[in-house]
Amino acid sequence: MKVYLDNSATTYPKPEEVYTSVYNYMKNIGANPGRGGYANALEGDRIIFNCREALMSLFNFNSLENVIFTSNITQSLNIILKSIVKDGWHIITSSVEHNSVIRPLFSLKETKNIEVDILQCSKDGLINVDEFKKAIKPNTKLVVLNHASNVIGTIQPLEEIGKICKAHNIYFVIDSAQSAGAIPVDFSKLNCNALAFTGHKSLLGPQGIGGFLIDDDLNKEASPFIEGGTGSISQSTIQPDFLPDKFESGTLNAPGISGLLAGIKYIMNEGVSAIKEREMELCQQFIDGLSSIDSVEIYGFKDASLRTPTISINSSKINNAELGFILDREFGIMARTGLHCSPLAHQTIGTFPVGTLRFSIGPFNDKKDIDYALYAVNSILKRM
Repeated sequence: MKVYLDNSATTYPKPEEVYTSVYNYMKNIGANPGRGGYANALEGDRIIFNCREALMSLFNFNSLENVIFTSNITQSLNIILKSIVKDGWHIITSSVEHNSVIRPLFSLKETKNIEVDILQCSKDGLINVDEFKKAIKPNTKLVVLNHASNVIGTIQPLEEIGKICKAHNIYFVIDSAQSAGAIPVDFSKLNCNALAFTGHKSLLGPQGIGGFLIDDDLNKEASPFIEGGTGSISQSTIQPDFLPDKFESGTLNAPGISGLLAGIKYIMNEGVSAIKEREMELCQQFIDGLSSIDSVEIYGFKDASLRTPTISINSSKINNAELGFILDREFGIMARTGLHCSPLAHQTIGTFPVGTLRFSIGPFNDKKDIDYALYAVNSILKRM
């Protein structure tokens, strides 16, 4: 038996439509969108356009040309941060961020005269809104936060934080890697200026496609980050300053975008809230089962409604790397061990430098998978 419980890294399996869509583009369309006036190239253009529209609908966004495609969310966050940050800015982030936020910010500190404050979260990974308010300075220009932790799933109070940012004229950038497709994400309600997304996690698309939504206010701060061919105003030696071309140099991953479109259509047909409800039930089942094992420590909230279905554990009987290895080798259970590219989060929850064993539930897991995973963990620990 094989059970995949590493959906926070990438969802698997994907809906059948996603596989079909990627293959169909490569086999039957093949052309480079935006680079030709013949039928296949125009069909590629239509797919790109339709995917931008689908993302607008999913995220309640209102500007088609402000939907930007990149290779992944790490590239998206780098483009946003490195194209907007100016000397003198004070930036606030949190102690549970992924390295795709922390590393660019630390890199910017080396090249620009900026301040970066890392807001300390609780041991459950939650931002204290009152402490956030106290951290704001007269020169605070940017807040960048994840919507949900990739280590313990904690969902942050971003609507409240977004309102505070708006009241103080602070730009607000959201990393939705762990939330988009898994829980409702509303650009308008979150009061953000940019929302970075990845296609291959809960949006159920293939790897190698991501992007971001950016409002006009933040776009005015941004300079082009990667320059090159756009298929537009090719006579000019200067990068276009209009969207999306300003940020979309080079060939887009059209097969990936086609697959992403299929994934979003699947999600919207199922309903994000319905997907969340099913995953939350499985998450609570798993947490309750793990809580009955004396040697297991579960990190983060024990109430599944306060988190995405990402569960990190350790056992006092065995190292998490060895436990993960045995689960895979003997039981066919695929989960992730280590620091999960988020060392500050592990410092926050007290698991640095050993990390955790992380299980993450996806839309195609079921109760039998959870029962089997609990049986496997119990069986291994009973021998120790």
